[in-house]
Amino acid sequence: MNALTIFDEIIDRLGTNSVKWDARERIFGSGDVLPLWVADMDLPCPPEVVQAIEARAKHPIYGYPGDNGALFEAAKGWVNRRFGAEVDTDWMVAIPGVVPGIQVAINAFTKPGDKVIIQPPVYPPFFSTSEELGRRIVENPLKRVDGKYVMDFDDLRKKIDQRTKLFVLCSPHNPIGQVWSREDLLQLGEICAEKGIMIIADEIHSDLVYEKGAHTPFYTLSEQLANQSVTFISGSKTFNLAGLFTSIAIIKNRKLRNEFRVTANKMGLNHINLFGIVASTAAYNHGDQWLDELLDYLHENAVMIRHFLSERIPEIKMTIPEATYLAWLDFRELGLYGQELRNFLIREAKVGLNDGFQFGKQGDGFCRMNFGCPRSVLKEALQRIEKAVQVYKHSNH
Repeated sequence: MNALTIFDEIIDRLGTNSVKWDARERIFGSGDVLPLWVADMDLPCPPEVVQAIEARAKHPIYGYPGDNGALFEAAKGWVNRRFGAEVDTDWMVAIPGVVPGIQVAINAFTKPGDKVIIQPPVYPPFFSTSEELGRRIVENPLKRVDGKYVMDFDDLRKKIDQRTKLFVLCSPHNPIGQVWSREDLLQLGEICAEKGIMIIADEIHSDLVYEKGAHTPFYTLSEQLANQSVTFISGSKTFNLAGLFTSIAIIKNRKLRNEFRVTANKMGLNHINLFGIVASTAAYNHGDQWLDELLDYLHENAVMIRHFLSERIPEIKMTIPEATYLAWLDFRELGLYGQELRNFLIREAKVGLNDGFQFGKQGDGFCRMNFGCPRSVLKEALQRIEKAVQVYKHSNH
């Protein structure tokens, strides 16, 4: 399989009910922006996945699926091959998405008024999910040191009180693309264990790590932390299956697993998509080589962005991410923030990115760029930004 041929192909997504492409007018107020925002890729998923979906689609009845055994076995093999992790299929609960899973966990393990800790700048639903369920957000912001982010454990200890019940961890982190070291995770886990705080680990980007073996699944840290945590995984980002709404919660502790399952049933989140089961099973069973080639392609995209910026738009800073297909771009040197930065990118550059301020106030002056696309599309977006910056600088001097 030639990755350059497969991933360089431009596939027209217009008219496919793609939120990324077909909703541009609604999202950006303009239909001519180049969309590099929402986290799905403009790259084809593994051929084995397409074949598995086509084979199942040939049967003309699409009734309720009855068993997730094949999916769980495939996921068990996947985490063993990719991370050397040993899990039991009995630990797994199917859930139609990581965000719904976090909602289930919040409802299962906290009460209204309880406090939930997050680490901004972070994925926006971490804020909204907790607040909509009547929980109080406690921010433990990441510290930016020499272009890299670190966890602030002193701040974390200060902010924990008796109402603090849950910590929602993004690992690897979205939007900054950082892979947390085993030492960081252990220190975090020890603080939470000491205070009786449960950890919810969103590991949806764990397969998209560039250095093999760098990611540590939270449930592998220790017996105690495995029994005090819920970890979510999914092929939705890895294999570009987001529209099939299929994820897995890994919960070793039987009591917590039962509470999670009962709450999911009450919330009507106890079924997953028939084609999601088929696609995810095929991906976990057959996707290794495809993913290795994808990771090479994505990393080259990230390096290209960094090189382009440093050579041609040095005012925009970027650290090459350790994971994900998301670049965290720093526009602050241009003096652009908030709505002004959003308007500049949409109206002047004709590029649609995620606004940094949506990830928390710590993200103001930044934008998140999805580089999971053919390299030619990425170059076009960077050239548009370059041209707009040149005009902006000229008009401001």
